[in-house]
Amino acid sequence: MRRATAEDSVTVAELLDPFNREYDTPTPGPAVLSERLRHLLAGDRTIALLTGEPATGLALLTLRPNVWYEGPVGLLDELYVAPHLRSQGLGARLLQAAEQVVRDRGGELLEINVDGEDHDTRRFYERHGYTCREPGQPEGELYYHRVLGGADA
Repeated sequence: MRRATAEDSVTVAELLDPFNREYDTPTPGPAVLSERLRHLLAGDRTIALLTGEPATGLALLTLRPNVWYEGPVGLLDELYVAPHLRSQGLGARLLQAAEQVVRDRGGELLEINVDGEDHDTRRFYERHGYTCREPGQPEGELYYHRVLGGADA
């Protein structure tokens, strides 16, 4: 496992694009993703972790300041393992590595957004100690979003 650099932007894009296509999620394509990633990975708030040689798995996370925590809050934007390598513990190792990155940066919280109907993914994260309920709350949390500008507005 290794941390991707800006020079790995094509590799990261070539993992993200088929991941979105696998789940019929829109993607701008690897060329656009690669260009965006080249800039993001050069900074210190977007981190991609790769596993395999050539890379067959990816954890992509972003860090942001948050008023409720002293250190940054991490958001696991994507966790992907090539379909033929799933159920071998690679996803768990990528998740643990992402958690360690947040801890190493002084963070205390890693957030993950999961589609409500994606029961397998929800079970995976719950198996690793994640929850969608605050203590004492009977209902799960919801994630709302709105595209602001651009072609989808």
